[in-house]
Amino acid sequence: MKNKSKGLNSQMASSLVEGAYLEDGKGLSNWDFFTQIPGKIADDDNGEVADDHYNRYLEDIELMHSLGTNAYRFSVSWARILPDGMLGSVNPRGIIFYNKLIDNLLSKGIEPFVTIHHHDLPQVLEQRDGGWLSPVLREEFVHFTSICFESFGDRVKYWVTINEPNMMAKFAYLKGLYPPAHCSPPFGNCSTGNSDIEPLIGMHNMLIAHAMAVEMYRTFFWPKQNGFIGIVAHAFMYEPLRDEERDRDAVDRALAFNVAWTFDPVVYGDYPAEMRHCHGLELPRFSAKEKQLLRGSIDFIGVNHYSTLYVKDCIHSPCPSGGDRPIMGFLNTTGYRDGVPIGEPTGLDDFFLVPRGMEKIIDYVKQRYNNMPMFVTENGCTLQTQENELEDGDRINFHKSYLASLARAIRSGADVRGYFVWSVMDNFEWINGYTKRFGLYYVDRETLERTPKLSAGWFASFIRNNSHNDREEIRAASGHNKTIIFSQLEAKVAEM
Repeated sequence: MKNKSKGLNSQMASSLVEGAYLEDGKGLSNWDFFTQIPGKIADDDNGEVADDHYNRYLEDIELMHSLGTNAYRFSVSWARILPDGMLGSVNPRGIIFYNKLIDNLLSKGIEPFVTIHHHDLPQVLEQRDGGWLSPVLREEFVHFTSICFESFGDRVKYWVTINEPNMMAKFAYLKGLYPPAHCSPPFGNCSTGNSDIEPLIGMHNMLIAHAMAVEMYRTFFWPKQNGFIGIVAHAFMYEPLRDEERDRDAVDRALAFNVAWTFDPVVYGDYPAEMRHCHGLELPRFSAKEKQLLRGSIDFIGVNHYSTLYVKDCIHSPCPSGGDRPIMGFLNTTGYRDGVPIGEPTGLDDFFLVPRGMEKIIDYVKQRYNNMPMFVTENGCTLQTQENELEDGDRINFHKSYLASLARAIRSGADVRGYFVWSVMDNFEWINGYTKRFGLYYVDRETLERTPKLSAGWFASFIRNNSHNDREEIRAASGHNKTIIFSQLEAKVAEM
């Protein structure tokens, strides 16, 4: 991967920001359907309007332009492009929307960094085919990706096939918190599902679908488009709860069961040995052809990192909440040791301010995968209190400390090509609805007006490499119109 483009960038996901959920030929997605079920989403909210990015994308591009970001990571709505899957026709108005989005980004010097699948898929694929539990979804996904490559690949040079397949497997099929809401005790009380097996099946199909899509891209599109393609995993860092060998071993298992579950197959062609040891024959097996497809099927690794947790061994110690089961790696995670949090709590239960975890997780990926090119594809926080979201000094402190940790990893040789903030603006945050805010811009739920938070000004000033201490001066900076495109991430964070 020769392109060394680096920078501080912004991102959003289609289901969380676009709205226009049935406009211009878009079909019903699994999340559109799921959010209509009472009790599934905080305040019974939904993404039908969200941030109305579909109609306000030009305004939002100006926001990114004013921040000085040089890339925008967004996802394509599968249901907007193929409302009925591969048995139906392509929705031309969906293609037109993403073409306009891409063209206007490029006109402002902002690189489109496109995620093809970010949790949402046409509801018909869930009802007709069984979603990711069915091998049919592999062909459906390849068909969808081919349309994306053909329609947008002349201008898009960075592709992510699937965002966080490990988290989708966990929340959709283990805990039942995401559609299709499958689970079984002790992990949840769903109407259907098998938490011990279905996460493995869903992940297996997603990984093979990824490999099939990459083979198609490299065979038919790369010779003319010359793009780069990768996959993204949600990546907690872990530390032993007790200063004991059994908990240090449990940390290794936790990393394998969460991070390497995604990356080992696409780099080396098979699941981590740690998982095979725990699961035995329950872990699906790749055929020889599938291993060949998977091995080396990425040009870069995407790391979504937010926090660090303690790990307790459950092989030699009693554990609650299913930690004594193979699907969990025979371990239990917690954010507390003797009642003391691992870091300052944030607005989500498992997310703590633990900056050292950024350096550690990047070093883990560097060591395990021979320093393959990496992007930090998500990093951000929601505040513990949201009484005055515009004065979000705690969010600034979060990003300062995590970027400083990332800088240490880069100085130690990690090949990190860029950093994406989650997120540009407050949006629909999955099962948390609008109760959790990660954005640099505040979005008024009544008017949808975007207002810069203090953190937006800080990022704008940080990108310009200026150090402002005056709060009013920082806030004013968020409205500047100068775009700064820079190539060396470490040059910006090294001063921190």
